[in-house]
Amino acid sequence: MSPAVLQAARTLWDFHRIHDQLSCADVIIGLGSYDLRVADRCAELFHQGLAKRIIFTGKSGNWTGALYPGTEAEAFAARANDLGVPDDAILIEPQATNIGENIRFAKAMADDTVRRVILVTKPQTQRRAFATVRAQWPGIEPMITAPPTRFEDQPTAAYPLDMFIHEMVGDVQRMIDYPAKGFQIAQSVPASVADAFDFLVKEGYHHHL
Repeated sequence: MSPAVLQAARTLWDFHRIHDQLSCADVIIGLGSYDLRVADRCAELFHQGLAKRIIFTGKSGNWTGALYPGTEAEAFAARANDLGVPDDAILIEPQATNIGENIRFAKAMADDTVRRVILVTKPQTQRRAFATVRAQWPGIEPMITAPPTRFEDQPTAAYPLDMFIHEMVGDVQRMIDYPAKGFQIAQSVPASVADAFDFLVKEGYHHHL
């Protein structure tokens, strides 16, 4: 992979990440995916006392059907159990197939007392999660976080670097297209990010468009 492609990918990575200051919330919501490190982060925040409940949300997706015996939410819950989170602190939402459904279905499971939530997702989907929750759960105070994974360490054997870059490119396009559909709030895309997006599309990273 060329240095130019890696540099453009890092530009998207930096754009997608959000560094919210975390404080106590009513619930932690873990967005299911191929990345069990998200469940690890949820368990860490639970043990820090930042919330007393975790909702894990996610069905089996394109990349996870072969990874887990059940749904993403069930796999994340099992990982949290292994890390000492008790069953009675976990709710499982096993139907969501995208971030919009993650948010809507978790909202439906939450009671009316929920006012502050911590959303835990992959580093490269933080901004998309922020834009989605702002549009689809108005009135809630969201805090966005992710495992503290380095760019170099984010790809996995099951989800290698090429797929990771395709995903980041696709999410930039969704940030441009989805506000008009009501799926996300509008966000400014810096010129450097737009240039990196255009370059990567021309280099063939368009499978998620």
